[in-house]
Formats: sequence, C-alpha cells, structure tokens
Amino acid sequence: MIEKHIVLEDIDPVIFYGINNTNIQMIKALFPKLRVVARGNVIKVMGDEEEMCAFEEAILALEKYCVQYNSLNEEVILDIVKGKKPQTETNNDVIVYSVTGKPITSRSANQQKLVKEFDKNDMIFAIGPAGSGKTYTAIALAVRALKNKEIKKIILSRPAVEAGEKLGFLPGDMKDKIDPYLQPLYDALQDMIPAAKLKEYMELNIIQIAPLAFMRGRTLNDAVVILDEAQNTTTQQIKMFLTRMGMNTKMIVTGDMTQIDLPSSQTSGLVQAMKILKGVKGISFIELNKKDIVRHKLVTRIVEAYEKFEEKEKAERVKTKVKTTTTEEPNK
Repeated sequence: MIEKHIVLEDIDPVIFYGINNTNIQMIKALFPKLRVVARGNVIKVMGDEEEMCAFEEAILALEKYCVQYNSLNEEVILDIVKGKKPQTETNNDVIVYSVTGKPITSRSANQQKLVKEFDKNDMIFAIGPAGSGKTYTAIALAVRALKNKEIKKIILSRPAVEAGEKLGFLPGDMKDKIDPYLQPLYDALQDMIPAAKLKEYMELNIIQIAPLAFMRGRTLNDAVVILDEAQNTTTQQIKMFLTRMGMNTKMIVTGDMTQIDLPSSQTSGLVQAMKILKGVKGISFIELNKKDIVRHKLVTRIVEAYEKFEEKEKAERVKTKVKTTTTEEPNK
C-alpha cells in the first residue's frame, strides 16, 4: 500500500468537491479500493499503486474540466472516470465560463471584433458608451489568457478621478479611498473567478488592481494589462501607461468619450492618444456604440435621450453665435 498527495492548484475546492461534498463522495465510490481523504486543496489517497494511477489521471482530467467550465457535476465525473468525453454545449463565441458555469460570450458584432483583434494585436483601444461591454469583455479575455497559461498575471488600472465626489473626503486609508473607483473591476472578476481563487490570486499579485499613479517606473511583462476609464487620463498619464508595456504583454485601453470628468482646461489623454496612434502597426481601435449596450433596455434609451439633448444644445449654441455675429457686423 502506498500513499500520495494530490494538490488542486488552479481551482476552488468548493466547486470541485460539490455541495455537501457530493462530487468527492461520488469519486470515492468509483474507486472503492482506495482510501481517499480530502481537506482544503489537498487530496490524500492510499491504496493499490495501479488503482492510484487511474485515480490520479481521473482527478487531473476533472481538475482541467473544472478550470475551464467553473463547474463539476456527477454526470461529468462519471463520463471522465469511464474515459468518455463529457457532453458539453460547444459554442465558439464563449470567452470564459462564469463562477456559476454560465458561458460568457461576445454579445454584439463589435464585442466579437474586440475578441478577434485581441488575438491579432498587442494593443487595443475599445471606445464606447456605458454598458457596451467593453470593460467586461476585456476582463474576460484577460481571465481566459490567465487560465490558458498564456500570461502570468493580470493588471487592471483606472485613473482615480472624481465624478462629483472628492477623494479626500472618503473615509479610511489610501486603499479604502481608491477601492470605490476600482469596484467595477472587482465586480467583473468576481463573476469569472471563484471567490477563494480570486483572493489567492490577489494575495500572490497574480491579479493586481491599482490606480494609474502606481504604474510609474514599472515594466509589465507576461501580462494582460487593462486601463479602464481612460478618457479621464491626462496626456502625460496615458503616455506613461502605454510605455510600461513589456515582453509577452497585451494592453487593452477602454473609455467613453461622453464621460470625461477632467477639468475643462485639461485635454483627455485618450482623445490625444487616438489621434497620435491611429495607423500605428500592432494597435487596433474598436468603436462600440449604443447598439452594443447589453445592460437594461433603459440604458440604451437614456444614452439616446442624452445624445438628442446634447445635439439640440449644440445647435442652439451655433444659432446664438451666428445671431450675435450678424448683430455685431454693422458696427464694424
């Protein structure tokens, strides 16, 4: 009789073992000649060497399935242990699977374009209105690359610019003050990576979420780096960020030109970067629009209402300017 320890490295043991340990109980039942003890992310197994080899092979296959689909059930376990291929819905549009096992896909033509351009280019600018899925799709692509071991880390950043509120008046230390700005990034990650695994990734700095100011002086290698809300960067900030790019790194810059919160005296770094970098080889630009909005149907209507209001105001300003010029003309 021999003893072996198998460490589950890439998954949340809670998902692997199942509710009330139903999955691990079934695995034990399928290998009656072995004594199996599972604690945390370690499975201790004792018994016949030949049977143990089959057990280890099955566990590795189950772990691989669990990493990809973020789920595991008794039917899948039975298929894999018997050497069959589990019956899963094949969908080429799936980027990753959520923590509930639900497929996360590109849900519009421009989102699909973002996914394709990510495979072709190392730097992508995704510009579009609120709810068009630019940030969520970008994070899904980063998580997929991490799961496929194409990169070693994910780095997510945002400029800490106030949209009406003042950073200094928020309670707590610097981390507490910054976290509210980064919450949308946390939300997306929590949809795609089990809580225990996400916590581990963040503690090990495999996933890093930081304000833009913390990027200075770094060279970012073997990573997917996402800059969110880039319309609120200054011209110096975005140049500093883009030049952090290292080897085997992809960058995705997202922004919404209609939500610039910078003082009117400052030029948006994103606006300037798009003019300067247009046509540079290896950089792709994707413009999403209100047709790509995947939030509540009211979000599309709100965006349209604001567009109409802004067009009307612009027309009235032009009309007033023309009228003023005409009135002043005879006095010259």
